[in-house]
Amino acid sequence: MEIQLKKGLLEAYVLSILREGPTYGYKLFDTVAKAIEISSSTLYPILRRLQQQGVLETYQEQSMGRLRNYYRITESGRKRLEEYKVMCAEVLDLIKAIMEENNDE
Repeated sequence: MEIQLKKGLLEAYVLSILREGPTYGYKLFDTVAKAIEISSSTLYPILRRLQQQGVLETYQEQSMGRLRNYYRITESGRKRLEEYKVMCAEVLDLIKAIMEENNDE
């Protein structure tokens, strides 16, 4: 998959996961990795970039004796996710057009 498209889809997917509620880094990585082949060295820079853009925020919380970094979507992130949904619908329409056989012949 072309890298820019994959990056955009990963950002949208991360925001859609966080829309369901905050989660810690490893659980987020595990969820994403079940859907698409990814390494942590790919995901964590995306998380940092999304945080710098203000679409997600982090906080630390004690869990089972460990201090974990949690991620949650911001209001700006919810707006960005809606923009991604519109773009994804347009891409899906284009993919459907590409995949359909030409019946005009």
